Amino acid sequence: MHYQGKLYRALNPIHAREPLSGRGAELYGGRFNPKGTAALYLATSLHTAIREVNQVGDLQPTTIVGYDSDIENVLDGRDSRVLRKFGMTLAGLADPTWRDQMRGGGKAATQTFAATLIAEGFNGLLVRSFARGSSDGDLNLVLWNWSDTPPSRVTLIDDDGCLSKV
Repeated sequence: MHYQGKLYRALNPIHAREPLSGRGAELYGGRFNPKGTAALYLATSLHTAIREVNQVGDLQPTTIVGYDSDIENVLDGRDSRVLRKFGMTLAGLADPTWRDQMRGGGKAATQTFAATLIAEGFNGLLVRSFARGSSDGDLNLVLWNWSDTPPSRVTLIDDDGCLSKV
């Protein structure tokens, strides 16, 4: 599928100078990227970005950023038929044990799924948010390939250059 529109991210202010970095995900791994693979986790709504950042404990200081995007070759992770082609299910995407599966240097099933998509040339995955309190309408877009040009364009919205002053 092709995704075009606004995207949002809630960042720890320490990382506000690098709003297009996938470095944290690369260092620690995420649900849809193993350690060593950079990923940019974005939300399709401001509400979802806030839910994502506030998954554990109280809301901490947060910098909200917005992006314009135009991204080709995104897998629609809401479609169970499409997922089956890659050996995944909707329940598998939502598996809360993905962190446990990483113990001892292992990979979570969702990370293996993501590696398959990357090898197949997908730029990203549109998927439901699994943050506490989210609903089917709360969506994330996880990107493994992004740049400031097509076919995976993600452009920070910062007309006044505020983040360079942080």
